Amino acid sequence: MNLSRREFASVMAAALAAGFPLQREAGAAQAAGLYELPRSGNVHLLHMTDCHAQLLPIYFREPSVNLGVGAMRGQAPHRVGEHLLKAAGLKSGTAQAHALTFLDFERAARQYGKVGGFAHLATLVKQLKAGRPGALLLDGGDTWQGSATALWTQGQDMVDAAKLLGVDVMTGHWDFTYGEERIKKIVEQDFAGKVDFVAQNVKTSDFGDPVFKPYVIKEMNGVPVAIVGQAFPYTPIANPAWLTPNWTFGIRESEMQETVNEARAKGAQAVVLLSHNGMDVDLKMASRVTGIDAILGGHTHDGVPVPVIVKNPGGQTIVTNAGSNGKFLGVLDLDVKDGKVAGFNYRLLPVFANLLPADTAMNELIAKVRAPYSAKLGEKLAVTEGTLYRRGNFNGSFDQLILDALMKVRGAEIAFSPGFRWGTSLLPGQAITREHVMDQTAISYPWTTLTDMRGDMIKTILEDVGDNLFNPDPYYQQGGDMVRVGGLTYTCEPGAKMGERIQDMRLGGKLIEAGKTYKVAGWAPVAEASKNAGPPVWEVVESYLKAHKVIKPVKPNTPKLVGVAGDPGLAA
Repeated sequence: MNLSRREFASVMAAALAAGFPLQREAGAAQAAGLYELPRSGNVHLLHMTDCHAQLLPIYFREPSVNLGVGAMRGQAPHRVGEHLLKAAGLKSGTAQAHALTFLDFERAARQYGKVGGFAHLATLVKQLKAGRPGALLLDGGDTWQGSATALWTQGQDMVDAAKLLGVDVMTGHWDFTYGEERIKKIVEQDFAGKVDFVAQNVKTSDFGDPVFKPYVIKEMNGVPVAIVGQAFPYTPIANPAWLTPNWTFGIRESEMQETVNEARAKGAQAVVLLSHNGMDVDLKMASRVTGIDAILGGHTHDGVPVPVIVKNPGGQTIVTNAGSNGKFLGVLDLDVKDGKVAGFNYRLLPVFANLLPADTAMNELIAKVRAPYSAKLGEKLAVTEGTLYRRGNFNGSFDQLILDALMKVRGAEIAFSPGFRWGTSLLPGQAITREHVMDQTAISYPWTTLTDMRGDMIKTILEDVGDNLFNPDPYYQQGGDMVRVGGLTYTCEPGAKMGERIQDMRLGGKLIEAGKTYKVAGWAPVAEASKNAGPPVWEVVESYLKAHKVIKPVKPNTPKLVGVAGDPGLAA
């Protein structure tokens, strides 16, 4: 995009207002340069993923722990902080460094302001599409879930926003947690003639028929381009199976190869996989399935500024991931010549709300959908004196707040909270509102549980989740981070084999006894029998916050780690 003098002056003014350091004009010029992206090639793809229903600009802290195991140790996306910046050739203290890392988060967040927001994203999308004839906007899913208004409208606010944003093709994951009937209604009615929902790996459980289109072929500047969809393979395991009882999922590698071959046979000169596998799974698939030119991935929320090029028997595949929460927009330009991709350019653009003017139409839509709920959303519950965040392989401070609430309000010795990767961040001094609590808890199965659990079962649960996260074979990783644990301390050896990763479990300094029973609180049960087992988790957290009013800095209860010294996925 080439900025006009008037547009550049507007960006400069916004940057100065955001408080850029020392040589303020130079800082503003650097930030404005983020969005100067010359067009190349003849196939243009814009990629967003995992926005988790965040319509407004937010703060979002990136992880300080993102460990890879086996062959993935220290490889993208398993690098954090300075390790990530070094691999990407980026300088610390810059706008890009703040967007991609947790480094100096509080200061940088106040300096650069909030990120994302659909009104600001819409401005960027329009500018990029204007300079890229025929460009497609691809949505990797986890779009309709993650906020109060999305939950209360069954995703309708996000459906309307996505259509206005100009999404062309979408796949999904958390979106399925509204149930089959709701998903079908959106795809068949709201999206009809506007947005293609694709997922080659979702079949009917009776006859194995496709539930959605496996791919679409779009012609762009004379080039037929196939967009293949891959929904999250483990949806009925990671989320309640009773919400999608008639559908089956899975990685379906062989079917993926057949789908790619079919698209090629129908004339596709470029094939792009819009994936919600998670990046490690995408990397393995890229090494085994031939004919995919690029995988634009999601699910693991990794902001990957430099694509990974994977060799396979048929050539090579570009693999990347575009972060989360509307914080990034990936831009992939392909140069297709003589029926094949001859070259490419890729940029991962951070969306800084202070540097991109809000799109008027999108602003009006957001105001309209939020208006009926504004008072409820804005109710102040407490004030935080420390940064609250959720992101990383182990407990974040907002996770710890939820665990403390579960133990205190439900009267438990130990608490478990799911290793969800969605949830916005708060800076010290901010009021914690009902909306912030819902940003962490807004799901369609929010019930809390209180269970008498034997010590050996506690270990089994931790080992099972640990294997989902740290299995060296990506195809056995089911997504998410380690279950967050309150009350209980333990040691974790990510590189150990199944059954041996969790060690030295203690409660109050005393070893957990295999045959002893402990009172354990939790939430988000996937079993249908647990419907309404206890009050929704947001009620429990609200009760805790109102009782305390001021939340002192929270120290996350993280395990002692073994065998990870020097790992680039672990902050020093």
